[in-house]
Amino acid sequence: MRRLLAVAHVLGFTILLFASTMIVPMVGSLLMEDGQLIVFLEAFALAVSIGSVLWWGTSRYRAELRKRDGFLLVSLVWTTLPLIATIPLLLYFDDIGRYLSFTDAYYEAMSGLTATGGTVLSSLDTLAPSINLWRVTLHWVGGMGIIVLAVAILPLLGVGGHQMFRAETPGPMKEEKLTPRIASTAKALYAIYFGLSILCFFAYKLAGMTWFDAWCHMASTVALGGFSTHDNSFGYFDSPVIEAIAIVFMLMSGINYATHFNVLRNGDFRPYWRCPETIPFLTIVLGAGLVIACYLWFMGVYDHPLTALRFAMFNTVSMATTAGFANTDFAVWPLIAPLTMIALGMFSTSSGSTGGGIKMIRAMMLTKQTKQEMIGILHPHAVTPVMLSNRLINHRVLLSVLAFMLLYGFSIAVLTALMLLSGLDPTTAFTAVLGSLNNIGPGLGSIGPASNYSVLNSFQIWLCTFAMLIGRLEMFTVLVLFSPGFWRK
Repeated sequence: MRRLLAVAHVLGFTILLFASTMIVPMVGSLLMEDGQLIVFLEAFALAVSIGSVLWWGTSRYRAELRKRDGFLLVSLVWTTLPLIATIPLLLYFDDIGRYLSFTDAYYEAMSGLTATGGTVLSSLDTLAPSINLWRVTLHWVGGMGIIVLAVAILPLLGVGGHQMFRAETPGPMKEEKLTPRIASTAKALYAIYFGLSILCFFAYKLAGMTWFDAWCHMASTVALGGFSTHDNSFGYFDSPVIEAIAIVFMLMSGINYATHFNVLRNGDFRPYWRCPETIPFLTIVLGAGLVIACYLWFMGVYDHPLTALRFAMFNTVSMATTAGFANTDFAVWPLIAPLTMIALGMFSTSSGSTGGGIKMIRAMMLTKQTKQEMIGILHPHAVTPVMLSNRLINHRVLLSVLAFMLLYGFSIAVLTALMLLSGLDPTTAFTAVLGSLNNIGPGLGSIGPASNYSVLNSFQIWLCTFAMLIGRLEMFTVLVLFSPGFWRK
């Protein structure tokens, strides 16, 4: 019980920290005079009350977190913060007389914090600006992970955060640190994240967006989220320049932030070449965009090759990096094109990036392990260790990747089967699961880029919500809690 109370103590602090992010839409509401300040004041007061009760009520139980505590805390945070984030949404829609169920509100909040970008809301152009600002703020906070932000501060409170960081950080190589202290690591990651955000914001503004749109789409872009302030997403702007800027920053956010850090620390670009993921990531994504552009032009979808290149490259990069933006309804393209784009979103982004999916490094390890097994069949006595960037991959890491892939495939199969049993058509069911589990957002069928997840019933929405959660935390972090051994002393 003392361990649970210690976890509750840190959870209370994290809720208090998260409540402070409501200051952003408060300021936005004041500046834009949209009349929603009271909504966020009430939500802020309630969030602070909940956090304070947990924080002060368990203050004498604070302790260093162990590995088991870290898994529990991360899962609790990522289920509790969306609950807090629903409060402004529920209050706003109640005030304007539009019905929004708790299921839909929780889905929207989870989609924001996990940087998935799927939405159940329509008429985004007519929402109060502060509500749209709150949605993208969830993206920005969740993009790197509120846990990493908390890790940078927890040591000041006498609570170490190493186990929290290990449970939250995406990718199999979790033992590597950028700096000796975990708090310094978290701060370094956020410094890079903040710097990219500022550059993206001013680039959008200079390209013609309003200050408000530039801020909102910056938050969605660097987080690889996908929320927009317009129903037509980037199609609203109809600007090749804005789309080109989005492509650059989506690709930047799809690269491992540790690699960005090493580039800045060393003052040269060689870490990009040495990183085992960066070049394959850029080559596959940009190459796929070029191939899809040629295919669309050849099939007569677009009359001009440059037009085909514009739409194919933007949407391919967007889906492959799991951002989920769209500048056209790509669901009407020949089926092989959008399916390829969704498939890229399953593995393209780098570990340590803000993207979702299984990550490029796992795909590379799995490919090399498969090649090794084939060599072993032909040459049983050959010694062929798995190498990545001239480094020997530990056998335990390979087993972890194989176990992850097995669980990943099993999750897709089970969730898709449940979707089908609930009455969805196969295309919608399968792509809804892929879009949620990989934190991509849009799919095909009834949930294509021209539609949204509001067409699903409550049971289907909860399945997608669960898929977003386990996808963001890479499954083991959440599913280990269902193991009886986890709760044994």
